[in-house]
Amino acid sequence: MRIQSSATSVSWIPSEAIRGVTKLPFEMGITRYDDPPPASPADLQELLASDRFRFINDLRAWIEVEGEHIVDCGYEGSGHINVSKVRMGRKETAFAAIPLPDIQKPAEIAGGSVRFVQTAGGRTAFPAPRRVRRKPFVQIAAPLAWTTLALTIKVDGSSSFEVVGASPFPRHWVYDQSMELKAKVGLINFDGWYREVLDQNTPWGNEDSPALVTEVETALERELSERFMSKRSAARRISVTPGETIVEQGEPGDSLFLVLDGVLVAEIDGKPIAELGPGAILGERALLEGGTRTATLRAVSACRVARLSGEDIDPGALAEISRSHRREATD
Repeated sequence: MRIQSSATSVSWIPSEAIRGVTKLPFEMGITRYDDPPPASPADLQELLASDRFRFINDLRAWIEVEGEHIVDCGYEGSGHINVSKVRMGRKETAFAAIPLPDIQKPAEIAGGSVRFVQTAGGRTAFPAPRRVRRKPFVQIAAPLAWTTLALTIKVDGSSSFEVVGASPFPRHWVYDQSMELKAKVGLINFDGWYREVLDQNTPWGNEDSPALVTEVETALERELSERFMSKRSAARRISVTPGETIVEQGEPGDSLFLVLDGVLVAEIDGKPIAELGPGAILGERALLEGGTRTATLRAVSACRVARLSGEDIDPGALAEISRSHRREATD
């Protein structure tokens, strides 16, 4: 009997991913950010046709089982790379990125399961000068982007995935075998990626970059966050350093927070309850339950957060968000 499963990462550039002068080509319309990929695409072909991605790592694998014994296994998936489009006046030109060979590690058979690990990605489309530490101290090259996914398939038919590593840029979303969005890499570091990611410190060299992974927000949170960002909301943006506290349990509060980038931990009575990533809307229970914060929100990594007014969201939507957070024991 053959058992198949998959895990798929989609890498894309959201509007909050880039800061400083590097934003100019995006803001001037020369090139573009990406719309968020669909949360539940019908299949991989829909993702490929959507033109809302830069790279896709499609890890697909199978095991052959006789009785309770694994007799064979193998890979089926691969990486996919998109073009980058540049507009000059009325003309739009597509520049092809350069895919690098997929790295598929030998399958690891242990007991009643097999673990597959695949890296996919490539070199982005636009070479640019950047400083390096060796002569001639300037390198003209396009940085690399990638994800490394692991997929474990068991003889009972179940499977699970993990994000082993990922480039610090762009954003990476991960889908399970049912093509449901299940995880996000929570931190984008464009400056570090642009300046420091050279060939030797990538999976095609001698190292990978660890990834901070969070579970996905609810569908309602995703809808509201996309609405706020599409309107270019005037909400105040806050930059938070690792370990810094945004709100303390027990203090008064009348605002909400939308995580734009990075990872926050919610703590109740000093105990970590959940880690929240981009797209999560937090702090609603203070608005619904008397204006007092019911949890502490602390930065796990460098974060960017938008502070929103409670008046910007319908009370019914706040109540629905709160119910989902109660289920997850977060605030």
